[in-house]
Amino acid sequence: MPRNKDLKRLIRARMRRTGEAYTAARAHIIKKPKARGAATPRASAASAAEKVDYAALAGMSNESIKAKTGCTWDRWVPALDYYGADKMSHSDIAALVSKKYKIDGWWSQTVTVGYERIKGLRARGQRRDGTFEASKSRTFDVPVGTLFEAWADASVRRRWLNGESVRVRTATAPKSMRLDWSDGSIIAVGFLTKGKSKSAVAVQHTKLPDRETADRLKKYWGDRFDALGQVLLEP
Repeated sequence: MPRNKDLKRLIRARMRRTGEAYTAARAHIIKKPKARGAATPRASAASAAEKVDYAALAGMSNESIKAKTGCTWDRWVPALDYYGADKMSHSDIAALVSKKYKIDGWWSQTVTVGYERIKGLRARGQRRDGTFEASKSRTFDVPVGTLFEAWADASVRRRWLNGESVRVRTATAPKSMRLDWSDGSIIAVGFLTKGKSKSAVAVQHTKLPDRETADRLKKYWGDRFDALGQVLLEP
């Protein structure tokens, strides 16, 4: 029974993510095994559940997650299930991954988000509270201090944001910044030095109402990064 419930949960998660009908979503998730004689209904259900493509639902390959954490999704899912992680909050799952399995920082969050997607607790780009987010990053050939100031200085920021009005909520130079967007959404910005004259910025635009808005803003931030690059080239 738990396998059947997991399978149905995964199918419904794909339906929400893609808009497919139940039958189409089920066909994509289940890879039918080659026939080797008659099988009982229970055996067939177990085989179907075992064929669920966890990596596709998590949004990260088994090779990548194993290289960084030592385990594939096929091992992470039952391990977290054992502790009832599908009933936990996001922060509690992340704490479990970090403390129990010694996976720190960004990769504990990656395991947590992947697990939540696999269990149908969130769709791709969706947060546990039901809102969506858009993420975008870009590397520029300038020191991290210069990149940070292009965000912190309101007059410079307006030039590449095309006049969009935002309010800086918090800022820690030259590492991070949080901004309030005009529609009530929130932008978390992180800055990373990549050498003496190279740095990167990553934007996470949160509290978005739906996937369409998230997709639109993902493209928007790509366009704004293009404009930011032009401003950074100016003397």
